[in-house]
Amino acid sequence: MSTIRIDASERGVDVNSKMIGLFFEDINYGADGGLYGELLENRSFDFFPTKVYPDISPLYAWETLGGATLTSETDSPTNSVNPQYARLCAKAGDGICNKAYDGIALVKGDKYYFSFYARGEALVRITTGHDNSTVFAVTGGWKHYEGILTATESVNDAKLYITLENDASVDIDMCSLFPQKTFRNRRNGLRADMAQALYDMRPGFLRFPGGCIVEGNGLDNRYRWKDTIGDIETRKCNWNRWQNANVGEEYVAHNYFQSYGLGFYEYFLLCEDLECEPLPVLNCGMGCQYQCDETVSGEQLEEYIQDALDLIEFANGSDSSTWGKVRAKMGHKKPFGLTYLAIGNEQWNEKYFERYEKFQKAISEKHPEIRLITSSGPSAAGKEFDNAYEWLRGKDPSFAFMVDEHYYVSADWLLKNTNRYDSYDRSLPKVFAGEYACHISPSQPRPNSLEAAVAEAAMMCGFERNADVVFFASYAPLFARIGYTQWTPDLIFVNGHDLFLTPSYYVQQMFAKNLPTYTLKASVSDDIHASVGFDEKNGEYIVKIANYGNEKTVDIEIAGASVKEAEAQVLTASSKDAVNTMENKSAVIPANVRCDSARTFTAPAYSFSVIRLK
Repeated sequence: MSTIRIDASERGVDVNSKMIGLFFEDINYGADGGLYGELLENRSFDFFPTKVYPDISPLYAWETLGGATLTSETDSPTNSVNPQYARLCAKAGDGICNKAYDGIALVKGDKYYFSFYARGEALVRITTGHDNSTVFAVTGGWKHYEGILTATESVNDAKLYITLENDASVDIDMCSLFPQKTFRNRRNGLRADMAQALYDMRPGFLRFPGGCIVEGNGLDNRYRWKDTIGDIETRKCNWNRWQNANVGEEYVAHNYFQSYGLGFYEYFLLCEDLECEPLPVLNCGMGCQYQCDETVSGEQLEEYIQDALDLIEFANGSDSSTWGKVRAKMGHKKPFGLTYLAIGNEQWNEKYFERYEKFQKAISEKHPEIRLITSSGPSAAGKEFDNAYEWLRGKDPSFAFMVDEHYYVSADWLLKNTNRYDSYDRSLPKVFAGEYACHISPSQPRPNSLEAAVAEAAMMCGFERNADVVFFASYAPLFARIGYTQWTPDLIFVNGHDLFLTPSYYVQQMFAKNLPTYTLKASVSDDIHASVGFDEKNGEYIVKIANYGNEKTVDIEIAGASVKEAEAQVLTASSKDAVNTMENKSAVIPANVRCDSARTFTAPAYSFSVIRLK
C-alpha cells in the first residue's frame, strides 16, 4: 500500500494563487488562423519575399475567377506602413476569392462583418456563396466600405468571393471577414471557443507574445510591440519566425506571416477578460542566439530600453500621458495594471547579462513597482544555465524577481526531477517555469498522451511543494492548428471550426482550479508523486496524486485533523498511450469519483487525481 502521512499542524509555504498560467506564442498558426478572429488569409495583400523564402507572392491566398487578372501595386496606397494593395481587372461576373486556410466556417443564422478599402468605379459584390450577398457601389478615391453578411447555412469550407457586376478595374486593400460572435463579443476580437477554453482553465497569468517570436530570425524580424497597436490597417505586417521551422516540422510554413491584428492591446484585453496577470516579454537587443549572433549596443540599445519604458506607460500610464493616451484612444481609458515584465527570451551569457543590466537599471529607477524576469538560457541544466545563476548570486532582490527556466524533456527526466526545487537557494530570484512539456518521443509529431500528462503532473507536484521558489509555471506551446503545425506536443488543437483539449490541458486546469492557500508537511511513499495543502477559503485539505505506474491503493492519514468526507477528480484512461482527437475528444477527460473513505484512495494506473478532504 502507498502512503501519504500529513501533519495538519506543520504549515509549509504559501502558494501563489496565480501560479498556473498560460504561455502564448504565434507558432502553429496560433494567432492568424487561430485565436485571432479574422477569417481571411493575407487580407491586405501584404505578404512579401523573405530571406528564407524569396518567392513568396503578395497575392498569396487569393485566386482569380474567370478571366480576371490580379496584380500587386504600390502606387498611392491606403497607407505607407503597408503599401501593397491589389488591382482587380475583370469583366462582369468575374473576380477573386480567398482560400482562407482550409476554408471558412460559417454557422447558419450568424452574422459576419465584412469590410474593405477600394478605389475606382465599379459595382463590387461580396459573398461567401452561403449568405445574403451584398453589392457596393465603389466610386472615386480610397474609401472604406463595410456591411454584414448573414449565413444561410452552416458550412466549414466556404470561400470569400469578390466579384464585379460590370466590366471594370478597381483597387482593393484590407479585406476583412469577421464573426460578430467573438469572445466577449469584442470587435476585432478573438475566436470564441478558443478563448473560452483559456478562460475555463482559470489561468493566473498570460505570458506573451513568445517565445522565439520575440527575438525573431534576426533583429529585422523581431517582434516590435509598437507595430501591433493603433488602427488595424496601419499595423505593420511581419513575417513569422516559424516560417523556417527547424524542429522536424510537420508543415513547412512558407507563407506564415503576422498581421498583428492580435497585438499588445488585444493581449492586455485578453488578460482582463481571463482575469489574469499580463506578462509581456520584450526583445533585449539580441536576435535568437540559435539563429544568429546579432546584437545592438549604445544608442541602438537605448531605443530598445525606451520601448520597454513606453510599454509600461502604455499599460499603466494615465490617459494624459503620451502612451496612456494611445491606449485610451484605442478604447481603454483605465490602466491595465501591468506588474511583471520579462527582458529577453532564452538568452544566455555575458552579452545577455550586460544588456539585461542596462534594462534593469533604467526600469528600476523609473518604475520600481515593476517585477522583472530574467533568463536562464535555453535549457534547464548545463554551462549556460549555471552561468546565469552564478551571475544572479549576491544580487539585490530588486535586480530580478524571477528567472525563467525552460525544459522540453522526456517523462523520465520529469520523474527524476520532481524534487528539483527542494534544494534551491531561497536567496536567489524565484523561478518561472515559463516553458515546459513532456516529449514522449524524440520524433515529430510527439503525442499528447496520458503518460505525458501524468509525468507533467508529477513535476507540477514538485512546483507546488516548493511554491516559495516556483512562483509561475506555464506549459508550452499553447495552440496548434491541425495541418499547419510546426511543433508538437501542444495544449489545445484546433481546425477552422472546432477544437479538442489534450490530457495535458486537463492537468493544467486541475492544478489551476485546485491550488491550496499553503502547503502542508507530508511524507509520501516513493512509488507515487504527491503534493498536499490546505484551502483556507473552503476549509478543505487538497491532496494531489500523480501515479505513473500500475493501480495503487493509497492510505492517507492526517494527524491533528478530523476528516469526515472526501471527493475526488481523476484523469485516467484504459491505456497510458491514450490521446484525445477531434474524432474522440473525451478519450482522456477528468471524472468525478465517489470516495467511499476519507482515509483510503485507489489511484488508477497512469492517473492524476485531486482529492478534496472536508
